[in-house]
Amino acid sequence: MAILKTHPKAKSAKPRSQILILTASIACIAVLYLVSSLLSTNGFSFSTPRSIRDPKNRHTLHEKYLYWGSKIDCPGKHCDSCEGLGHQESSLRCALEEALFLGRTFVMPSRMCINPIHNKKGILHQSGNMVSEERWTASSCAMDSLYDLDFISNTVPMILDNSKMWHHVLTTSMKLGSRGIAHVQGVSRADLKEKVPYSNLLLINRTASPLSWFMECKDRNNRSSIMLPYSFLPSMAAKKLRDAAEKIKALLGDYDAIHVRRGDKLKTRKDRFGVDRSLHPHLDRDTRAKFILCRISKWVPPGRTLFIASNERTPGFFSPLAVRYKLAYSSNYSSFLDPLVENNYHLFMVERLIMMGAKTFIRTFKEDDTDLSLTDDPKKNTKIWHIPVYTKDGQEC
Repeated sequence: MAILKTHPKAKSAKPRSQILILTASIACIAVLYLVSSLLSTNGFSFSTPRSIRDPKNRHTLHEKYLYWGSKIDCPGKHCDSCEGLGHQESSLRCALEEALFLGRTFVMPSRMCINPIHNKKGILHQSGNMVSEERWTASSCAMDSLYDLDFISNTVPMILDNSKMWHHVLTTSMKLGSRGIAHVQGVSRADLKEKVPYSNLLLINRTASPLSWFMECKDRNNRSSIMLPYSFLPSMAAKKLRDAAEKIKALLGDYDAIHVRRGDKLKTRKDRFGVDRSLHPHLDRDTRAKFILCRISKWVPPGRTLFIASNERTPGFFSPLAVRYKLAYSSNYSSFLDPLVENNYHLFMVERLIMMGAKTFIRTFKEDDTDLSLTDDPKKNTKIWHIPVYTKDGQEC
């Protein structure tokens, strides 16, 4: 009977094939790692995109950066002072949109300038709970006291311009020379994104432009080109401000809100005949209590709680509205707002969140076709000075 013998080499075939497979796998991994490292060196990475990573993770030089300046709205004519919060937000949103479009990390100014005109004690402190004047005369405030920077980083990756990472980026960009940084002026976003050498630079510096930030995005008629809505930055308020707004909203319950902008918009000047003229001829009339009652009656039923945010500083100016509505102001909640609010920017950001939560919200000016507004005067400066109008054209409520 024949006996089938197993060849000695057959026993070692299987282990040897396993060793070969293992060796090949290690080699493949090594090659992939080397390719990944080479690609990362050129500005690409197999790592998870920064916009969906934990915003607290450390940035690296594998990323690319966009710098617009250390002060919002500079360069430009307002470099020695600054505009109000809304104007600066428009400029900041413009810069953030460009960073988003270019796929770059934005270098955020660490402080925001406070315009003294917009930082006088407002309606919050008309109840007699006055705070020290020093708190309201600061020329700037920390950006992270206004916004939740981690929230912003979830959409647009960013670092602060006083961070160690920014210092490292600057140092490295200078060492790289022409491959590290370019000071751009009059270059479109599309060219910055697509054309060499801009697309491969570590850092793009926008401060070479003579225009203020806002002007770079002034033409926003093309709605499809808007990457961040108006509501983006208001919804990114610092956590302490969001929490305060939520507490007030809970106490208000079911409510409506109006924003009455008067103080900074009621500008008049005399013409050569000594007659007063205004850029907003109906604004003074339309934002007085008597005319507000008439205007909002078709939108807000009697008996409703009406939250009022305004820069009008005359005590009791809106009291006549109490004949039809239950009035509420920030001053009603000063007991827990006072420890949080250091300036009128903080106050307005809280009020803005409250107004966003109202069942019916009425603005001063119409900013969109669907907006409800107190006046029909255009918000945009037309540079045409009219004689103010204080009477209604025979219309009764």
